[in-house]
Parts: sequence; C-alpha cells; structure tokens
Amino acid sequence: MSAITERRERERAQRHQLIITAARELAEAEGWEAVTTRRLAERVEYSQPVLYSHFNGKDAILRAVAIEGFGELAARLRSARLATPEPPESLHAVCRAYLEFATEQPALYQAMFVLPTDVKFAHAETPPPLRAAFAEFVSCFHPDNLRRELSAEVTWSALHGLAALSDSGRIPPNGQTERLDFLVTQIAGTPDGPAQGSEPSH
Repeated sequence: MSAITERRERERAQRHQLIITAARELAEAEGWEAVTTRRLAERVEYSQPVLYSHFNGKDAILRAVAIEGFGELAARLRSARLATPEPPESLHAVCRAYLEFATEQPALYQAMFVLPTDVKFAHAETPPPLRAAFAEFVSCFHPDNLRRELSAEVTWSALHGLAALSDSGRIPPNGQTERLDFLVTQIAGTPDGPAQGSEPSH
C-alpha cells in the first residue's frame, strides 16, 4: 500500500469517526430528532455528498453510534467486574455500572436499546462489541451453572426495564439502589451450582 493510499484511508477513518462523534454530541444535546444529515454536514463542515459517502442515511449513522456504544459499555462492565471479581458482588458491580452508563448517556443508550436499528441480538450476526457486553454478565455466574446465559439475559432485561422506566419518569430515580439490591439478591441468591436443564444457545 502506498503512502498516499494509507493517508487517504487514515483521513477517511477520521472523517467517519468525526461524523459519529458529532451525531452523539448533537443527540445528547438536543435529542435524536435533531440529528439530520443536513445538521451533521454543517456541524462537521463537510458537504452532504461527503457525509453520504460514509453513511447512506441517519439509520446507518444510528447503527454506527450503537455499535460504538456497545464497545464502551463492554469495557465499562468488564472494568467493574474485574474490580470486584467475587460473586455476587461482581454481579452487583456490573449491574450498577450498567445503570450508571444508561443514566449518564441517555441518547447513546437510546441508540443502543430503544430506537429501531438493524443490529441483531442473540444472533450469528451479533456485532462483537455487543457479544462482549453480554459476556460480562455471563461471567458473573459460575461456569457450572447451566443456566448462566439465561440468568444473564434476565438480569439484562430487568436492568433495561429499570433504566427505561427511570429515564421516562415512570418510576422514581431515587429508588434505584434499593431496586438493584433486590434484583441481585433475587438472581444471585440461589446457589450457583448446576441448574436443571440445558444451557440456552446463543
């Protein structure tokens, strides 16, 4: 590869990232309704044709933002788990980190879990960053537990419910600590030994 080609690819990658970052910043400031290709083109000072050379529309930008978010979430959950490696404290730490992530970056969380995208969950085409985030929940349960993936799914589902209901004001945000303690106690309060049945496939 020539030096010119390398430079062009580097510049293209930088433009690509700049568009994603601009979309995230605009969404966090004004909501996803404000994120349009025209607004983004103005914000990054590129023409709309240049923007469309990277993304074929808002849906593609939303998908890129979501995948970047999954990578950041996975890193955050992993850091929380490694800092508190012993169960059930590890599960509690990971759950707390998840809720903090959702609260601190609501627009990013919406892109990842609320707004419609073509990102596939629990599928052969699931992006690696999303798999990595789910794996952090799985790792909070004993390897001999044949239902550890099911436990991880239910935990994640409950956390998403807490995050979504709190964000919409349907449950008081000041009760999250008690809810989290209750959730972890209910999920991790049973022995981590082998459960009946087979492990669900993903």
